[in-house]
Amino acid sequence: QVQLVESGGGLVQAGGSLKLSCAASGRTFSTYAMGWFRQAPGKEREFVAAVTWSGGNTLYSDSVKGRFTISRGNDRNTVFLQMNTLQPVDTAVYYCAANRVGTKVTKNPDYDYWGRGTQVTVSS
Repeated sequence: QVQLVESGGGLVQAGGSLKLSCAASGRTFSTYAMGWFRQAPGKEREFVAAVTWSGGNTLYSDSVKGRFTISRGNDRNTVFLQMNTLQPVDTAVYYCAANRVGTKVTKNPDYDYWGRGTQVTVSS
């Protein structure tokens, strides 16, 4: 069974940091592009960041650029999202996603696999 499992979410005060992880199982995602999306209560899912299979190219939403960093583990089968200077508006469920087109970093949610999400709550 193919799975993407997110971890690392939690409650943090404004200005704090969290690092999310996404681990793949059931198949290798080392050749896939990976992305992070988030969905706040009552809002649509929105793009956060994406990285190509090699880790060489990244894409960020304007709202997180300069604060969040996406990266891949050495085996390229794990992806991380380092989130700094968190603000209450960053509160959401964060989802990991995989795109079989490994060179494609896109804000569109046309990814092939999705995790179940991890909750991030930022208090003011």
